[in-house]
Amino acid sequence: MNPVAAAARQGIISLKIKDVAALYNAYMPFLRNGGLFAPTAQAYSLGDEVVLLVSLADESERLSVVGKVAWICPTGAQGNRTAGIGIHFNETPDAEVARQRIENMLAGVLNSERPTHTM
Repeated sequence: MNPVAAAARQGIISLKIKDVAALYNAYMPFLRNGGLFAPTAQAYSLGDEVVLLVSLADESERLSVVGKVAWICPTGAQGNRTAGIGIHFNETPDAEVARQRIENMLAGVLNSERPTHTM
C-alpha cells in the first residue's frame, strides 16, 4: 500500500465516556485484548488502524490506545443501532492499562446480559 493510502486509512477518534452505563455499552470484553465501540459516521474498513483517545467518566487523565477496526455498524443499520466502529486494542502496555482500568470500572456489571452497542 502506498504511504498516502496508508495515512488515509488511519484515524484518530476522541471518545468521552460519561458514566459506567455508557462504558458498559461501549466495551467489548469478548475481544482478546479488549476494545471499545466508538460512534462515528466516518467510513472505516475492517483492519484499519485507529488511535483512540478515551476520557473515562470523572477521570482527568485521557487514555491513548491504538487498535484495529474489528466491528462496523453502518449508518442506517437495522434496529436504530448507533453507527460506529469497534476497535480491538493492540497488544501493548498502554492498551493493557486501558483494559484493566475499564474492567475495574465495570466490576460487577461486566457479565450482565444487557445488550450493548455491539452484541
